[in-house]
Amino acid sequence: MSAKRESKSQAKAKESTAKAEGKPKSRGKAAAPGKKATALASGSNQPVATVGATALRSRMLDKPVFAQPQPTADPTVFRVPHPSDDAAYKEIDKLNAEHKLFPLPFPAPRGGVEPQLTLAEVMGGNATAIDRITAAGQLVFHALGDCGNTKGPATQNEVADKLTADFNEVNASEVPQFALLLGDVVYSFGESQYYYDQFYEPYRDYPAPILACAGNHDGMVSPEAHAASLTAFLRNFCAETFAVTPEAGGLSRTAQIQPGVFFTLEAPFVRVLVIYSNTLEDPGVISDPKIGSTQLDFLDAALKRVKAEQFTGALLIADHHPPYSAGGHGSSVDMLAQIDKVCEANGVWPHAFLSGHAHNYQRFTRTRNADGTQIPYLVCGNGGHGLVKLAAQGAPAIRAPQIMQAASATTDQVVLENYDDTNYGYLRVVVTATQLRIEYHSASDGLNTKAPNDYVTINLAERKVAHFVAPDLGHPMAARAVRALMRR
Repeated sequence: MSAKRESKSQAKAKESTAKAEGKPKSRGKAAAPGKKATALASGSNQPVATVGATALRSRMLDKPVFAQPQPTADPTVFRVPHPSDDAAYKEIDKLNAEHKLFPLPFPAPRGGVEPQLTLAEVMGGNATAIDRITAAGQLVFHALGDCGNTKGPATQNEVADKLTADFNEVNASEVPQFALLLGDVVYSFGESQYYYDQFYEPYRDYPAPILACAGNHDGMVSPEAHAASLTAFLRNFCAETFAVTPEAGGLSRTAQIQPGVFFTLEAPFVRVLVIYSNTLEDPGVISDPKIGSTQLDFLDAALKRVKAEQFTGALLIADHHPPYSAGGHGSSVDMLAQIDKVCEANGVWPHAFLSGHAHNYQRFTRTRNADGTQIPYLVCGNGGHGLVKLAAQGAPAIRAPQIMQAASATTDQVVLENYDDTNYGYLRVVVTATQLRIEYHSASDGLNTKAPNDYVTINLAERKVAHFVAPDLGHPMAARAVRALMRR
């Protein structure tokens, strides 16, 4: 968040949070990653199980650090110039036309068939924070995709500043506990030298953990480079221990400790099944002969555990490529069919599906023929990269809501409920013991706007779209005034 736009109370709150977490004193504006750090980042080709060996080159810590101890002004230019990738994309287009592009293999995550990570572990074993969330009866977190940019920091800052403003809440239960990035963190090929400008710098003041799905651009390898897929992503999001990596360029945020590119995130009231839809532009691929079926095995094990433990909280699936998409990026039909097959076999379906990839916001409702239950599929790929219109150039804008797929003997009805292809934004997810509410917020609304531009609520038990049961935030005078107006 820009220092000029931050209140004194926010700055004071961040300062006290930094002291409580044992953060180092501010060193001022961080230096850009040096050539030595870049060489270390691009020269590694280690599986996830040994990422910790690479982290020895980093500054090891005994607990995580999130935001800088003091807020700083938004940057206006990138520290590391990003030259054009046109030559690389021309080569990729040629390979694609010749059908020579395939999904790339990835290291096996730590943790067996169903790698698991708890929010308590992400918070460095902070059991008090987890108890506080549970006692409040509500978990809030952010989700957004395609947040990297090659042109400059302006749009990244716009989104990151509004995300950070969400921590300025009167009621503690409304404060977000983490962010989940839905892929394409760093463009164009997940290069280590761009992590500072596209990830660490924009989120330097975000005072909570940040996890990530890997997107196609995070795993793609430029035809002009000699690099291994996902190298920098694994080091910065799948480290074995909390460490400040070379890519952080002197900023304080520690690497995330995800077990790998697919895993179950356990948090109060929710489980998020994170999967990796690989490196093709379209479609998303989670299983084929070249990469194996480990992710289908993971989904099967995760859903079996949901059933065996009689888990009654919200169940989400998150990846990069959307199962449903209108506009330029198409739907990943085969990927969804594979996921559906596993869900059908276990009799367990997600309450919602979150994706990125398409550079806009889209919300779909799928109504299952089998039992009439409803699943929202949300695309939030407008986290900072260039926006893309749903309608083709010169064509009229798409009307919403409208049926995108009609119900039949073999297909479920899918309705495009709403979209935004003109603004950058993000999702704010609110989970209680009985409801899942997913809000969409446009960054252009300004830092102090708390009302969402779009939202959907799912009743967890009935698995249908429902009216949101609003919490009592302790404003009785305002509530009485509203009721008086309604009686008139």
